[in-house]
Amino acid sequence: MTTSPAPRGLTRGLSARHIHFIALGSAIGTGLFYGSAEAIQKAGPAVLLAYVVAGAAVFVVMRSLGEMAVRHPVPGSFGQYASRYLGPLAGFITGWTFAFEMAIVALADVTAFGVYMGFWFPDVPRWIWILAIIFVIAGLNTMRVKVFGEMEFWLSLIKVVAILAMIFGGIALMVFGFQMQAEAAVGPQNLIQHGGFMPHGVGGIIASLAVVVFAFGGIETIGITAGEANDPGHSIPKAINTVPLRILLFYVGTLAVIMSLFPWDKIGSEGSPFVTIFAQLGIPAAPSILNVVVITAAVSAINSDIFSAGRMLFGLAQQGQAPPAFARVSKNGVPLLTAAIMGCTLLIGVVLNAVIPEKIFLVIASIASFATVWVWIMILLAHIAMKREQARDGAAPSAFPVPGGRVASYAALAFMVLVLVVLGFFEDTRTALYVGAAWIVLLVIAYRIWVKGAGRQRADLDGAGDGTTPAGRSTPHLPE
Repeated sequence: MTTSPAPRGLTRGLSARHIHFIALGSAIGTGLFYGSAEAIQKAGPAVLLAYVVAGAAVFVVMRSLGEMAVRHPVPGSFGQYASRYLGPLAGFITGWTFAFEMAIVALADVTAFGVYMGFWFPDVPRWIWILAIIFVIAGLNTMRVKVFGEMEFWLSLIKVVAILAMIFGGIALMVFGFQMQAEAAVGPQNLIQHGGFMPHGVGGIIASLAVVVFAFGGIETIGITAGEANDPGHSIPKAINTVPLRILLFYVGTLAVIMSLFPWDKIGSEGSPFVTIFAQLGIPAAPSILNVVVITAAVSAINSDIFSAGRMLFGLAQQGQAPPAFARVSKNGVPLLTAAIMGCTLLIGVVLNAVIPEKIFLVIASIASFATVWVWIMILLAHIAMKREQARDGAAPSAFPVPGGRVASYAALAFMVLVLVVLGFFEDTRTALYVGAAWIVLLVIAYRIWVKGAGRQRADLDGAGDGTTPAGRSTPHLPE
């Protein structure tokens, strides 16, 4: 396998270390530090099972994406793989849905940021903080990709260290028999008391899946980095093999400790459950320190969301599936227009937090879950189609195959369909299915009119991938 050069304008400045933490930045953030409270209330301690099952399915998605990314290290990643193996319409829908996903996830992240700031400034309207952070993040995304990668590394490292410290600190509290103020003694017994391990039954676990899947959303960002990775054939597999497992450990391990320290039914959705719990430990500085950590996590996630959406739109523009202006880059090699548009999109969060501050998070998380699951389904279908093509053509085995092959992909695909059914089954998440269906219909219409009708499809990506490839192919020929 040979590695194609980066597209003209983008620079290969991301090391394996950067790629690890960019993915962590998007996937370990609001879903853990804020949204986990919602999932805990739905399933109780059994939410740990939901994270394990979802984590296993997500790992298959990531390995599927990794197999394709190593074979075709191009910008736009799975958007272009969907075009290559499922057809241009599928690629168009996948690419734009991922950008939509990143925008919605970023809305959830800025909402959480506003909530966190309310811990210190309860009398300041949430939307003011959200407006301020939008301008800061938009500015950060104008820097060179190497600077961005380094910054994301340190932001993500802070929250990873904090999570590990929390896990070991929580275990120490249990070992030494510490007791929360006015609550029962800490310990694993809290996982089976207060209604039992599965207080809401299997239905509670299923009901929590929408929020659980939202928590893992953004991990597919690893595929987006292929176009700017120094050595995608080495760094992408290494990141994929370790990051999902780390995230699963962080989620399951951290939430197990939290629910051991504090009865699960007392963990509310006001602020971060991490801060709420440690505020009751009697350690004066602990809540403020943790609030700094969760704020850092939110900023890191927003930063990663904007980066990912920008690179996907860049790849779509190269294929003629987005306005050509999205493929233009600054002197720093950054697609500035996409960062500006994402910043403007986030202004919607300012309005929503001013109008419906109490209901916004679950609505946004549900819509983001739909977009996330749709993208994952497209990744799995593209992988299945690629394996089918390889078998038909007698192609050489992949350098980074999925354990279990197409069987594993089909199993993960069945799980993703279940999540979509769950979104439609429960009233408080059904809106996501309506919004998602309307979004897909809108994209189909847009493709028929704007791309296919105008003959804008540029899909031949063989060669340098500089965005000047000729028209005429219905599906791209990706570089091997």
